[in-house]
Amino acid sequence: MAQEPEPENSGGTMHAAKQRTLLVGLVLDIISIIPCIVAAILAGSIVLYADAIKATNEVLATFLSYLTLRKMGDGGAGAYDYGVGKFETFASLITGGVMFISLAFVIIMALYRIAVPSEIVLEGALLGILFLFLGGSKNVWLWRKNSRLYQISPSPILHSQWRLYRSKALSDFFVLLSVVATLALSSYAWSLYIDPLSSFIIAGVIVTSGYRIFSSSLPALLDKTLDEELQMVIVQNLAEFFDEYTALHEVRSRRSGHSIYIEIFLEFEGIRPMSEVQDSIDRIRDSLESRIPESIVSIIPSRKPPRKKNDT
Repeated sequence: MAQEPEPENSGGTMHAAKQRTLLVGLVLDIISIIPCIVAAILAGSIVLYADAIKATNEVLATFLSYLTLRKMGDGGAGAYDYGVGKFETFASLITGGVMFISLAFVIIMALYRIAVPSEIVLEGALLGILFLFLGGSKNVWLWRKNSRLYQISPSPILHSQWRLYRSKALSDFFVLLSVVATLALSSYAWSLYIDPLSSFIIAGVIVTSGYRIFSSSLPALLDKTLDEELQMVIVQNLAEFFDEYTALHEVRSRRSGHSIYIEIFLEFEGIRPMSEVQDSIDRIRDSLESRIPESIVSIIPSRKPPRKKNDT
C-alpha cells in the first residue's frame, strides 16, 4: 500500500507559508494606503481619515511581523530558539501597541469632529466607498488565510495577524456603512454626527483586538506558560511513571514563539544503569509531549534541586 504523503505543516514548509502570507498582506496593505488617504482628504471625512491613519500604523505592525519571520528563517532550524521566539512574541506585542496608537488617533479625531461638525464631499466619499469595499474584501481574505495557518501551526505572529485583519475588515465595512448613511441622510442636520460617532465603533473593535493580543502575548513574554490545566497534565503524567524515579525536584517552563519548553528535574535510583534511566526518560518525555501540543520536554537527572541565581 502506498504511503500517504505527509501533511504540509513541517517546519520549513509551514514557515515559508507564514512568510509568504505576511509578505502578500504587507504589499497589498501598502498599495491600498495611498488611495485611502487620497479619498479621506477629498471627502473631508473624519472616519475615512482615521481609518487611513489606522491602516498606516497597521502596515508597520505587519512589517515588523514579516521581519521576525525573516529573522527566524535566516537563523536556521534550532538556532537561537529562545531568543527568536521571544522576538516573535515581542513583535506580536508591538502589533497590539500599534492598535492602541490607532485608537488614540480615532478618539481624538472623532471628538474634534463632534465639536466642529461639517459635511463630507460627495466625490471624495464615493471614491472612499469604492476603496473601502475593495479593502474590506482584501482584509477578509487575509483574515481567513492567516486564521487557517494559525489553526495548523499556532504562533504569536499569526495570532496577532489574523486578529489584525479581522479588525481591519470589520472597520472597513463599518466605515463604509457610515459614509453611505451620511450621504443618504444628508438632508437631516443630525447626519453630520454619523461620521464621528461611527469612529467610536472602530475604536471598540481596536480595543477588543488589542486587549486579546496583549492578554495572550504578554504572559508568554514573561515565561508564564503553564496554566492550571497544563500543570495538571504534567502531574498526572508523572504520577503514571511514579515507580520509575525516586524524587521530583523542579519543573521549569518557557514559551518561545509557538513552542512550550518544559524542563523536569528528576532523581533516579543510583544503582540503576544509565541505559535503564534513559529508557525511563524517553518514556516520560514521549508521553508528555504527546499530551501537550507544541511542547519540547527535557528530563534532567538530578540528585538535588537546581541552584537558584540567588543561592550562595
